[in-house]
Amino acid sequence: MQTVAELDLPYLAMEEHTFSEDPFRQFAEARKQHPWLATCKFGLVVHEYQAIRDLMGRDDQMRPPYGGIVETLGMQGTPWGRFTEEQMISLPAAEHKTLRDTFAAKFTPRFANQLRPMMKDTVTKLLDQWAPKGEMDFEEFASHFPISVMFALVGAPLEGVALLRDDLEAIGLAQSLELERFPRIQEGMVRLEKFVEEVIAERRANPRTDGVEDLLEIVIRTGDEGTISARQLTDLIMFFFIAGYDTSKNVLTYTMYTLLDHPDIYQRCAEDHDYCRLVIEEALRWFNPGTVARFTETDIEYRDVLLPKDSMLFFPLSISGRDPVAFPGGDTFDPERPPAPQARQIAFALGKHTCLGQYIARAQLQEAIHQVAQRIRDPKLAGEIDWRPFYGTWGLKGLPIKFTPA
Repeated sequence: MQTVAELDLPYLAMEEHTFSEDPFRQFAEARKQHPWLATCKFGLVVHEYQAIRDLMGRDDQMRPPYGGIVETLGMQGTPWGRFTEEQMISLPAAEHKTLRDTFAAKFTPRFANQLRPMMKDTVTKLLDQWAPKGEMDFEEFASHFPISVMFALVGAPLEGVALLRDDLEAIGLAQSLELERFPRIQEGMVRLEKFVEEVIAERRANPRTDGVEDLLEIVIRTGDEGTISARQLTDLIMFFFIAGYDTSKNVLTYTMYTLLDHPDIYQRCAEDHDYCRLVIEEALRWFNPGTVARFTETDIEYRDVLLPKDSMLFFPLSISGRDPVAFPGGDTFDPERPPAPQARQIAFALGKHTCLGQYIARAQLQEAIHQVAQRIRDPKLAGEIDWRPFYGTWGLKGLPIKFTPA
């Protein structure tokens, strides 16, 4: 048995902008020095697909890191710090399970499928505004889609999209752990909380009478039936907005970036709705914006290595789908690739913290790429791209394209 201190581990400078530009190459180099473990500025990085699956599966031996991050950044008592320490994922195990079990039964594939007409209508209206121009920053366009869907899910007026979009953009960079961003993040958290409180109060005062049960209706009713406080109800809606914004936007943007090099696949997306499902599943393997962090609750032994109690572990789901052992030929984008013998993409994490909104995310990405491919013909890269910080929610920052409007 070796301790971490006794290992000659590679260092991954994940805080550096150059790392964000090409993490795949740097993880490949790290594997040459150690097959599954590296160090970084804030802790340890588990970078092999199988090791990520094995260790993230030990839920009972780990805890979410958010309280520790708040303390490390000195953000106790701030709007972001309060929310981060009290959000659903940070709650004690029993309380988290109660909340999660309450809502998990609602977030089913069937519920997601019921939302597809609304998703299609939402992206169609956005394309009506953007597509006739013949050029756009696709990342900016994509950023309007998930938030517009979320507004529709809670019955909120779409006029608020412009303001909250910028706030969610700022809040999504909190996990980059860069202190200079936090004044803007705190402003966004205050506005988001006020907005959610007003939406809930408006719905309580004026319940829907059309027989349609949207997400807000489900959350309020389910909360009232259980033991969920008003504070938890507000936090839960805030969590849906925060968790559902950057992830979907970044996956859709990177998928478009990838398809610029695969015009045959892109054209088929316009013609075949079912094929779009395969494209999105492959896209989720090919790219994921998330790096999940956990603290070890106890000493953990894994492959003859001792991971000490209170170690901060980072699990880069973002690169896990290109592990050459788990996914042979994984450096090629192929929606019709045969299933890997013992591997599946883990874009939505694992265990008790698996993303509740995964079926909604899949449905909206499938509907989006199908409509986009019909309306934006022959897209080409039309300028420079940049990258978001790798910690937190990674992805493209800007994707300028030119195209022929349909």
